Amino acid sequence: MHVVYFTVVFPYFVLFALLINNVQLPGAKNGILYFVTPVWGKLFEVWVNAAAQVFNSIGIAFGSMISMASYNKFSNNIMRDALIVSITNSFTSILAGFVIFSAIGYMAHIHNLPVENIATDGPGLVFVVYPEVLSTMPVFQLWAPLFFFMLLCLGLDSQFANVEVAITFIKDEFGPQVQRFLKREELLTLAMCIVCFILGIPHVTKGGIYVFQLMDHYTAVVSLVFLAFFEIVAVCWIFGVPRLCLMVKRMHGKTPNIYFRVCWLLLSPLLVLCILIFSIVQYTPAHYGKYTYPEWAEGVGWGISLVSIVWIPLGAIQEICSHKGSLLQRLKTAIISTIDLDADDPLPEKQNLDNPASETLFTSVAYQTR
Repeated sequence: MHVVYFTVVFPYFVLFALLINNVQLPGAKNGILYFVTPVWGKLFEVWVNAAAQVFNSIGIAFGSMISMASYNKFSNNIMRDALIVSITNSFTSILAGFVIFSAIGYMAHIHNLPVENIATDGPGLVFVVYPEVLSTMPVFQLWAPLFFFMLLCLGLDSQFANVEVAITFIKDEFGPQVQRFLKREELLTLAMCIVCFILGIPHVTKGGIYVFQLMDHYTAVVSLVFLAFFEIVAVCWIFGVPRLCLMVKRMHGKTPNIYFRVCWLLLSPLLVLCILIFSIVQYTPAHYGKYTYPEWAEGVGWGISLVSIVWIPLGAIQEICSHKGSLLQRLKTAIISTIDLDADDPLPEKQNLDNPASETLFTSVAYQTR
């Protein structure tokens, strides 16, 4: 995984180099002003997509953060890591915005058009508009390869995280069974990459852009936010903020401050619920440019979206059916955590920071909340 040190750092060098080059181009100022000037009339239309973009860029509800965090040392300062990831993500998004819109301003200057006529979203921005901008820049033979190599690095980083989610899940749930066929973890990773490669082939065919746009429309917002909301409910309301605070205190010796506790208990669930409601209210059928998808394609899109969502109600039904008693008794039993942290931790907190039993308990809890 040492390759990550390069694939993560290299895009920042390219972004800064492109920014330094772009701000010197004519029209770049107009593009930057268009980027930083709020248009309050459109804010209500785009804020849900902006929130969904944060989910995608950080990896919320993807499982990648949880999977990678499970390999940390027990006493790792996760509060610090959470702040670093959030701040770095916001900084990168703003930096990329300056790079993109300075180039779009230059493009608008060349064609003598308003910036809003050039600005676009989706794959067209990356694979159509920006390459055209690069082709008009001085020394485009340098900038074009660097730009697309940067995109390759970003794609690899995303796949490192996504593949790790699948690998961690398979090892946790089916480790002994899988080891009978795949003795080395590298073979499991190779098999997963081959499966992902085969599933990705339809996206690069002649009509692949329509497949991509359909999947992006139905999986990038509603299903992702739906998963995030129920993940917050499960961890913060059912498992409970007090238990979560106790686990964090065992990890690095102090209880999370009031800001984190209020976010876990109230602000985060309400915010994600608002995003979910507005994403459903503002739903529009998928389209690509002027092309509108037929009804059967809409059905396929919703089916793809439900593939990840349906397991939450199915899992809830299975959990309720596995208990005895009336429906209300089963429901109460299903939503009560069975892990008694106080009973399993009779020793003082500081003595348990390096206690293997406490670490085993934390690991088992982490697996149950995935």
